[in-house]
Amino acid sequence: MIDLEEQGWQALSTDVEASKTFYNSVLRDDAIMLFPGGMIIEGKEKILQSLAAQPWKSFRIEEPRVISLSESAEVLVYRVTAQREDSKPYVALINSTYEISGGMWKLVLHQQTPV
Repeated sequence: MIDLEEQGWQALSTDVEASKTFYNSVLRDDAIMLFPGGMIIEGKEKILQSLAAQPWKSFRIEEPRVISLSESAEVLVYRVTAQREDSKPYVALINSTYEISGGMWKLVLHQQTPV
């Protein structure tokens, strides 16, 4: 689970196409992402369309914890410090909920809370 989330941050640190390729494979069709400022993005297609931001220059995942909800669902909770070129560091508490679907982990819900 932690490796999958790390792969997502790595894709977001590369370029838009790498991000779209990764998230196309991991998002559930009805996934939801909740971002600071009240931004809600619902559905795989809308999330993929939103992946046009400047790539992260660096990121660090700290204190990851996995909470098992069932044999096929888990929540990953962690703190991230990430930075884009010429920007202040972004520090947030993150939770990502995954479910096994078709034998693969799929991202269902992702939420970021800045600290």
